[in-house]
Amino acid sequence: MGFFSRAPRVEQLKVVIVGAGEVGYHIAHRLAQESKEVVIIDQSSEALRRVSEVLDVQTFQGSGCSPVVLSDAGVMDADIFLAVTDSDEINIIACLFANAISPDSIKIARIRNEEYNLYQDALTNKPLNISTIINPEIEVIKAIDRMLAVPGAVDFSEFAEGRVKLVGIRVEKGPLVGKKLMAFRDVVPDTNVLIAAIVRGEDLIIPSGRDEIISGDIVYFACKDTSLDVVRSVCGRDMAPVRDVLIIGGGNIGLRLAVLFERKGLHVKLVDKSEARCQYLAEKLNSTLVLRGDGTDQDFLREENVGEMDAVISLTSDEETNILSSLLAKNLGAKKTVTRVNKVAYQPLVSAIGIDHSVSPRLSAVNSILHHIRRGKVLSSVSIRGEGAEALEAIAQADSELVGKPVKDLAMPRGTLLLAIVRGKEVVIPSGDSMIQPDDRIIILSTRENVSRVEQALTVTLKQL
Repeated sequence: MGFFSRAPRVEQLKVVIVGAGEVGYHIAHRLAQESKEVVIIDQSSEALRRVSEVLDVQTFQGSGCSPVVLSDAGVMDADIFLAVTDSDEINIIACLFANAISPDSIKIARIRNEEYNLYQDALTNKPLNISTIINPEIEVIKAIDRMLAVPGAVDFSEFAEGRVKLVGIRVEKGPLVGKKLMAFRDVVPDTNVLIAAIVRGEDLIIPSGRDEIISGDIVYFACKDTSLDVVRSVCGRDMAPVRDVLIIGGGNIGLRLAVLFERKGLHVKLVDKSEARCQYLAEKLNSTLVLRGDGTDQDFLREENVGEMDAVISLTSDEETNILSSLLAKNLGAKKTVTRVNKVAYQPLVSAIGIDHSVSPRLSAVNSILHHIRRGKVLSSVSIRGEGAEALEAIAQADSELVGKPVKDLAMPRGTLLLAIVRGKEVVIPSGDSMIQPDDRIIILSTRENVSRVEQALTVTLKQL
């Protein structure tokens, strides 16, 4: 019987979420789709109405700082407690009472104020015992850094300390266009590369050998780190690294990103409208050229040679400004544009109008939180194309049905694909005859609909079946 052939008997995970804003809503949305027991608490009846009308979750109106509300919401039985309101102070107090009520539950808090992060030990030890602190600003900077790490890529993730890469590249011409995947080895004989997914418009496909690559597809390749140049070469992508960057918006994210780029030795220009803010930025930064100006002023962008930039990153708090400045930069010849979009619903629209990448602090926080609440021996997880699919890195448990069988006999459903097996220092991009051994690291890509089955399969053992 195959690995996925029957549903394992695993206790349902219970998650209590304080905060029904964008972050709380999207986490609840993802978890409800995976049939987890979700309870969401908020003081706003309007926010809770939006949740209850769309999602199959339980709602409680009240303050997340109230131990009575937390008790009534069943925090004592929660496996995971998430405090993700827009207020750092509410999130901290909510974790304080949650720890008193349910000391064994995993607690994750969204905390943005850098001053609190300086005292991380006080937050993660008693009396709070916060397991993980999520800072949306830091998460979005990590996302931008990944986007620029591989020239020519539209998405990029790493697993197993960087030994396994998952890279998405838009394929517009070259030997792969028009090829069915059963002929992939005729074009790419390197067995350390496989095609993990294809994004076509708004559709995400976990492919079979019958699927075909067409011009304009974003193709996700899983490969060893040593085969990354093979992937870029077959896609005909420029391999020149990013060196010259223009950042529009000198807020906290823009400043943090400029500091990171300085450390990496990039040539950075940082633009902000406020004279006072520019003076502050100039004091905080070393090699970055700080400019007072308007990122939506075409003449200003032309004067600053925006057409010669490897990347233009728009990070103001105003979405319209970010979108317009990115479009102007692209029109003037910038090689790559990254745009901050706060509303998650706007994300699909950005690529449709010609902007290369979009980032959302809220969505970055959601993805980071989801990675921390996966069951089983899951080491990391990465969302692909928003909520379309997820790649999970996990440890294969010794007494699981997963081990000791050829991959072709695991009966994985369509929409699920084993990308890599990591055994000690060895990385295997699997074939049908590959076998998973106890304690191997495995990386599995799954569509949203199958994530819960994958997660349960990673948790279940033969004794539970």
